[in-house]
Amino acid sequence: MRKILTSLTDGRGFDIGLVSLPLGFLFLMSGLPLIYNVLMSFQEVDMFSLGSFIRPFVGFKNYETLFSQRETWPILGNTALFVVASIIGQFVIGFSLALFFWVNFPGASWLRGLFLVSWVMPGLVVGAIWNWILSGDFGVLNYMLRETGIITSNIFWRSDPDFSLWAVIIANVWLGTSFNMILLSVGLSGIPKDLYEAAELDGANVWQRFWTITLPMMRSTIGAIISLGLIFTLQQFDLFAAITSGGPNNSSNVTQYWAWDLSFRQYDFAQGATISVIMIVFVMFASIVYVRSTRHEVRG
Repeated sequence: MRKILTSLTDGRGFDIGLVSLPLGFLFLMSGLPLIYNVLMSFQEVDMFSLGSFIRPFVGFKNYETLFSQRETWPILGNTALFVVASIIGQFVIGFSLALFFWVNFPGASWLRGLFLVSWVMPGLVVGAIWNWILSGDFGVLNYMLRETGIITSNIFWRSDPDFSLWAVIIANVWLGTSFNMILLSVGLSGIPKDLYEAAELDGANVWQRFWTITLPMMRSTIGAIISLGLIFTLQQFDLFAAITSGGPNNSSNVTQYWAWDLSFRQYDFAQGATISVIMIVFVMFASIVYVRSTRHEVRG
């Protein structure tokens, strides 16, 4: 008891309270829902037992049921395509813009700031904007493609099974490109200019300087950006809800939207929780990669 009173009077108690309060809040708001979700994936859950921890335990039956459904693998394939295409598109365009703004010119800072507008906008607002852009009858994208001669007839992006997923990918690339650009710009600013000057004196051209200096020096930054991109992309829900709602015929359905649809439309909470647990595993893996990348960057 004396030790406790001493810790409270010498300042250490304040430090302990300062740390324990936010940790307790984090556990209450994130830890408990996570544990509850994991438990549901191993239980039989219906509307009447949703609010109770005591439910029939079914082991891995929910996982077996999930992977035995015919729509599971197409949706997993859609998710993989959505994640890979979004990350590549955001990174390539973001890196190109970061290199473009790396060269100082009048108005560069203002123009760079305009690109951040997409990142700060809510996902549902972005989805509403792209609903208009991707409209099959009067959309801006179809108009531009017709005027440039790329297409001869309108593409119904949101209702055509061949294009519905790509419609969301295009919107998501537009949404995340500015975030990639800013982080890559920060990484580029940390590369010493002396390295480029020495390489130029040695006769290295632009591409040689890019492959031998820029990319190696940006390795940890690129790893962190790709990890964050994986986390954010797996959490993307608003664009699917606003643009395609997973249709038509699950052609644009992905795991994060499917988990919501199973839980809150079909009231199959166990299957929704099972999908969420699988997604959590991938997000945790990406988080570990991100932490390792940032740790390597700090040490470097």
